[in-house]
Amino acid sequence: MCKDCGCSITEHHEHHHEHHHTNPTLGDKKTLEVLTKILDANDKQAQSNRKHFEEHGILAVNLMSSPGAGKTTLLEKTIELLSGELKIGVIEGDLETNRDAERIKRKGAPAYQITTGQACHLDAFMVHEGIHHLPLEELDIVFIENVGNLVCPASYDVGAHLNVVLLSTTEGEDKPEKYPVMFKNSELTLITKVDLLPYMDFNVDYAIESAKRVNPKIDVLKVSAKTGEGLDLWLDYLRFKLKVLRSSLNEKSKSKA
Repeated sequence: MCKDCGCSITEHHEHHHEHHHTNPTLGDKKTLEVLTKILDANDKQAQSNRKHFEEHGILAVNLMSSPGAGKTTLLEKTIELLSGELKIGVIEGDLETNRDAERIKRKGAPAYQITTGQACHLDAFMVHEGIHHLPLEELDIVFIENVGNLVCPASYDVGAHLNVVLLSTTEGEDKPEKYPVMFKNSELTLITKVDLLPYMDFNVDYAIESAKRVNPKIDVLKVSAKTGEGLDLWLDYLRFKLKVLRSSLNEKSKSKA
């Protein structure tokens, strides 16, 4: 996690995210106090982000994975398939370049790119910045495509309603147990690029068992953005989660009336 590698020693000034390239001793009391303050401040901002999404009836989905697991390709396909039904916006996180945001925009969805420099994750303050660059009043779902990393993003609440982790067939099937925090903090695992299974030494059953051992409540879907396999279930999952969220918000609104 970030607190282990030291990159969470950050300060926020006018929503800018800075990393101090020092080597703090994590057992040091002062360092632990700084980390606690950072995470507390992040959690408060995350709550504010979530409230902001809910004021517009938006389902916020945090997508996390290793680099190259297929997050952007999945988003492109999701936007295509839901076109005319649900409106999607995307907050993109990468160390450098605007390439992923440009790909999303070419599919007709609004997107805002956050380049983190050397930061290996998005945090709630960065997402807050992205929120104010999207037309929330027009959207149903906002995807937060986190920086490609199976460690640090798991430690930071960004204000999403749903955490989804992608596990590609080009990776090892034991990733859930090697990176347990990521899978413990997620509600859904998408096993991606299943069209490559005939060419990969990847045991799907073992991967599912591994994820379930780490998080018995986690849902697992197998998908291929290339062939379309499993995408109907993925879209139904999103529809269901959006319906549940809006139903809950309506009930809260009625109880206050």
